[in-house]
This record gives sequence, C-alpha cells and structure tokens, in this order.
Amino acid sequence: MDMSIPYERSGRTRQKLRTRDALVGATRTLIGEGITPTVEDAAARAAISRTTAYRYFPNQRALLIAAHPEIDRTSLLGVHPPRDPSARLGAVLEELIRITLETEPQLRLALRLSLEPGPSQPDSLLRRGRAIAWIEDALTPLLGKLTKRELRRLVYAIRSAGGIEALVWLTDVAGLSRAEAAEIMKWSAQALLRSAVADHKGPKRKP
Repeated sequence: MDMSIPYERSGRTRQKLRTRDALVGATRTLIGEGITPTVEDAAARAAISRTTAYRYFPNQRALLIAAHPEIDRTSLLGVHPPRDPSARLGAVLEELIRITLETEPQLRLALRLSLEPGPSQPDSLLRRGRAIAWIEDALTPLLGKLTKRELRRLVYAIRSAGGIEALVWLTDVAGLSRAEAAEIMKWSAQALLRSAVADHKGPKRKP
C-alpha cells in the first residue's frame, strides 16, 4: 500500500501552503499577462527557488492545472432567489458570465490544455461540471413540468451556448466585443428555455 504523503501536507503545513499559494498566484498573474509560465517562471515571479517550486509542481501541466480558478459555490442564485425559471436562469447566467470574463485567461488556458493530448484529468479543469450544476439549480422549478430527459437536454444546450468555449468563438471568430458576446450568450440561454417549455407536450395519455 502506498503510504506516501504529498509534500505540502507534511510538516510546517501552513508555511508550505503559503508557498504553494504564492506559486499559484504568480502563475495566474503571468497567465493574465499572456504568458504560459513554466515552473521556473512561476518560481522566479514568486521569488521562490526552482528546487522548492518543483517540490510542489513536478511539471508545467501540474502547475497550470493548479492555477485553474476554483469555484466551490453550489449555487449562483443568492440568498433570496426568484421563483420564475427565466428570472433564475438570468441571475445564474449573469454571474456565470461575470466569472468567465474575470478569469478568462486561466479558462482559455484550461480549454487549451483540455484539448491537448496528455494524462486524463477527469476531475479537473473544464470537466468538473460546475456550470451544469448551477444551471440545473436555476431550472429546478421545471422539475415535473419537463421530463428528466428534457430538462437534462435543456441544461446541456444552455451550457453549450455559454461559458469559455462560446466566449472564445464569439470574440475570436465572430469578432464581437465581450459585452456583445455576453448579451448573445444570455439571449441564447433564454431562447433555449422558451423553446423547451413551448415544445413540451407532456406525457402521452393511453387511449
């Protein structure tokens, strides 16, 4: 049985946590400057020795994955969410797009890493499904009105029309401003919601 303990979890854990946070912070700063940093780059920016940095992150990929923004919130609806599904979805999309724009450099890098061949990272980067959970939370009033399959399809459709992937296409390919891209993503989500509700015919009755 492997009894090894990660370096930062053994001895002087608080100091090691500060060192790790400094490396991650330096990495995010460099990414924001348009640089894809190596472990050496992050160590230099954080004024930490390369030897020490490699104890925390053995390679560039591990460092970049650690720099991916962590969003642990289970809901984006706030303390007193509205009951109307459209209003709830609007609130979630507003916050989701804000998060996407604020962390765009890290998310773009995460998207690139997700498309590159390499070790599978099923629980990291863009594969964690946080946005899916937030959209599902927004649409809970539709439970019972749409079938589970219809609701799941709607959630996936809305997710595909928003997030970093849609932002990249709308800004880089379509040439829109980020404000225009945000409006299109919100409009698309509401259009999908209206279409799903309008198309729902309910369970078929037996003759």
